[in-house]
Amino acid sequence: MTGQEMFDQGMAIRRKVLGDEYVDKALAKSGPFNEPLQELVTTYCWGWNWGREGLPLRDRSLINLAMIAVLGRENELKIHIRGALNNGLSKEEIREVLLQVGIYAGIPAAVDSFRIANEAFAAIEAEGTE
Repeated sequence: MTGQEMFDQGMAIRRKVLGDEYVDKALAKSGPFNEPLQELVTTYCWGWNWGREGLPLRDRSLINLAMIAVLGRENELKIHIRGALNNGLSKEEIREVLLQVGIYAGIPAAVDSFRIANEAFAAIEAEGTE
């Protein structure tokens, strides 16, 4: 697969998981300084990694939620909660992932992640896109 094909595949997956609105905003505020980062993320994160056939998108969302929660990356966790819902996970399954985080990564990580998840759910419900 060429670099352009991987980028195109990555953009399609990124839009499917995160939604057009989020991706369009990320690209619009990118600017010349951040354009290489956007290209890197789209080509290798979304195209190469998420585009692999070894795991379905739903499973990749489960893994991402746990890793991002452990890392304490609030903004990324919010957007990947939306992505997990888009990939077919239920709120209950997301809750189970975050409980697992609490046991293996510590209660503070779980407490923060539950707060972030509730904020994400509220924002999504307010949009009427749930």
